[in-house]
Amino acid sequence: MSGSVRRLSILVLAWAVALPALAHRLSPAYLGLTETEPGRYDVEWKVSVPGGLADVLEPAFPGECRVDGRVRTSLVGDARLQHGTIVCDGGIAGRKIAVRGLDATETDVLVRIAFADGTSYTHRLVPSSPDVRVPERGGIGDVASTYLVLGIEHILLGIDHLLFVLALLLIVRGVKRLVATITAFTIAHSITLGAATLGITNVPSAPVEATIALSILFLATELARGGSTRTDLTARFPWLVAFAFGLLHGFGFAGALAEVGLPQHAVPIALLFFNVGVELGQLLFVAVALALGGLWLRTALPVPAGWGRAVAYPIGAIAAFWTIERAAAVFYA
Repeated sequence: MSGSVRRLSILVLAWAVALPALAHRLSPAYLGLTETEPGRYDVEWKVSVPGGLADVLEPAFPGECRVDGRVRTSLVGDARLQHGTIVCDGGIAGRKIAVRGLDATETDVLVRIAFADGTSYTHRLVPSSPDVRVPERGGIGDVASTYLVLGIEHILLGIDHLLFVLALLLIVRGVKRLVATITAFTIAHSITLGAATLGITNVPSAPVEATIALSILFLATELARGGSTRTDLTARFPWLVAFAFGLLHGFGFAGALAEVGLPQHAVPIALLFFNVGVELGQLLFVAVALALGGLWLRTALPVPAGWGRAVAYPIGAIAAFWTIERAAAVFYA
């Protein structure tokens, strides 16, 4: 099975290089409203600057709403953040909110409204549906479906996480060992994701991101050496290595989730379904890699000798670049 995955790795690597190296952004834009008193809302609008999205996207509120006071603007990383207050006669429930310009993009916007009674509403706006009518009360189903999709999107767009999983696929031999390794990775990052999101632990994001890149570089070096030395820790106990590094990747997931936050009335549901989404996305990646690898194997196309080791070098080069870039961010923050 590992051999069939090697046949696919060149395609996956080309895909990884072609995609941007931004590995942890859940949603390019976020619109949050917090009701401080009946009909009065604190508004947070966060949108990515790269790609010109900040110049294209703009929130639109019902005609019954008006801006009250000054709008404060600041830059946080590569995003533009704006805070202000709106007053809506009769409240915003039952009325439409939208994001202008969204239909001309290929992105999405996460909308979350926290009402004064403790309930909240969460929804994703997409180009084909750039507006939504806010219901009187947001349901648990809305929270579950929204965070499930966010989890799937995050892992499938998280190139660093996928390169780590790909390296594991290339190193591990046998179905049982592969299942044990992926399971260990899943358990580990679920632990730290939950602990960090619930405030039990607090680890700065910049060192975590640098160490995640270093974990990929470590696996790339193991792969370059062929993984043939049975005394190697990775070859003998791949599940242990996956568990250790999985703890780090969980902190990375938590940092991404912190960008959009959790609805206070449904934290367990949102956290659970975000984690389920991450696992579904991860399993989808593994399944597609194995299926396409098996399909390639059936074609009987020739594969150069030593291809498995050759794959380690582009993986390692990408990981080394991320490690240096993220380590620099730690020291110059």
